[in-house]
Amino acid sequence: MRLRFLGSGTSVGVPMIGCDCAVCASSDPRNKRFRPCVLIETADKRIVVDTPPDFRSQCLANNVRDLDAVFVTHTHADHVLGLDDTRRFCVRRGGPLPLYAAHEHLEMLSRIFPHAFDPALRRPGWPQLDGIPIEHGQPFQLGSTRVTPLELPHGRSTVTAFLFENGASSLAYLTDCKSVPPPVVERLRGISVLVLDAPRHHPHSSHLTVNEALDVVRQVQPGHAYFTHIGHDLDHATTEGQLPSHVRLAYDGLVVDA
Repeated sequence: MRLRFLGSGTSVGVPMIGCDCAVCASSDPRNKRFRPCVLIETADKRIVVDTPPDFRSQCLANNVRDLDAVFVTHTHADHVLGLDDTRRFCVRRGGPLPLYAAHEHLEMLSRIFPHAFDPALRRPGWPQLDGIPIEHGQPFQLGSTRVTPLELPHGRSTVTAFLFENGASSLAYLTDCKSVPPPVVERLRGISVLVLDAPRHHPHSSHLTVNEALDVVRQVQPGHAYFTHIGHDLDHATTEGQLPSHVRLAYDGLVVDA
């Protein structure tokens, strides 16, 4: 499996509007961060996880031309407001894209984008999405890949993490979480690649700090870990210099083989 970070930033992106801090003003391209989104490529499927407001620009920057499925972690604006831009992938495939999400997130998306989910409202050139409900803890098969949705706390709401397993390769994507419950830690222990939420050093009400994320890494013991959903508090080079060798900061355009 191959993982490509289309976006590694927080809900406001980096640089932030009207900010002149050292990271926002940095010339290091790794400090330029679109909102969070990843592309998972297996032998037979191309899956995007979330569609943030930057989705069109992300796809153009990474030459993403075709998709087989969309996965949604939750329905906060920075994760779904680019969903309308799936229209080009629907046109190119000649039909609807399957979209996998927990029941409550599918209901919300259907209200926000009725023209995409209701066949009676669809028009040529518009997005066409077939919502497929998923249950936390219940694996399903997508082509040659086994996918397990896992529930995580995110402030007063919950999000869906995704574990991808294909042969000897395993990859988990955990964004927007305040903690990783023990059953999820046990399910992920020893995986090849762990992608984990870690926006900043100081405490946050609904996200992991860098130290909290490092504690999760110590518990899961993955082969490699990558922190994402990064804010302007973290300079890429400085922060990486403080991390263990098997833990790195993600950056837009980074490609990882699991």
